[in-house]
Amino acid sequence: MNATPEVLRVALALAAAGVPVLPLRAGKVPFGNCPSCKNSACGGRPNMKNAGPCRCAAPCHAWAAATTNPHVLTSPAWAPAWREAAAVAYHPGGAGLTVVDLDNAAAVAWARENLPATTTVSTTRGEHWIYRGTMQSANAVRPGVDLKSAMAYARWLGSGTGATAALPDAVRALAVREPATVRRAAQPLTVAAPATGGECRHRTPAYLERGIAMAEECIAEARSAVHITVYRTFLAVLSTHGRCGCLTDIHTARLFTAAQAKGETARHCADAWANARAALGM
Repeated sequence: MNATPEVLRVALALAAAGVPVLPLRAGKVPFGNCPSCKNSACGGRPNMKNAGPCRCAAPCHAWAAATTNPHVLTSPAWAPAWREAAAVAYHPGGAGLTVVDLDNAAAVAWARENLPATTTVSTTRGEHWIYRGTMQSANAVRPGVDLKSAMAYARWLGSGTGATAALPDAVRALAVREPATVRRAAQPLTVAAPATGGECRHRTPAYLERGIAMAEECIAEARSAVHITVYRTFLAVLSTHGRCGCLTDIHTARLFTAAQAKGETARHCADAWANARAALGM
């Protein structure tokens, strides 16, 4: 097989480790559908609940082509793609992983302030933070941040550094859309402190202050979808600090003030806060 030796070698090594892989063209894009599948002539994509391989002989249907089968990867049908391949991609969801794709320095700084440390891989413009666990994928969940897990692919850029942490609620919360209606009546804004006292058990007071300040900044920078931005910001704050007893009415008032400065009503702020609490089972 006249393939690019290094690209295929990497793909086979990943497949042997249980990571579903596929080739990428220049520009970090997958190969186009095979002639039989162009314009959905095949009747649509394969079962989207699982990783590939799809039923096509050639690499097809983007992430759904990802496979761990070495016989498929080295088959004659895949040979043309490997000859042109510029890189290897993988299906994070198929490997039981979630990639937080941080596209710039500001996004990386946000992650360092708000997310638990995990395996980190350097990219051209930022970093990939890789967590153990799967979730729905979502793009542009906040400035410079995409989530790649189920039904998505990510470029393989090496094994990175650091131990892989479990997927935190703070990442899951980024992909949650605000419910159309309040699922239960608004509750008092103060989060009750645990029996051990009001001090945050896993972060310093300075961490909370930075988190609130960054939440205010995130809301202030929203240029569209302000409702959703406010809800996701409330959700992220509550998922990180809501069970620690460290949030006070002063903190929530700051968040509400930032939201109202963007045109949100006090009623919507209260509803978004209640929806976020309900989503987290609080």
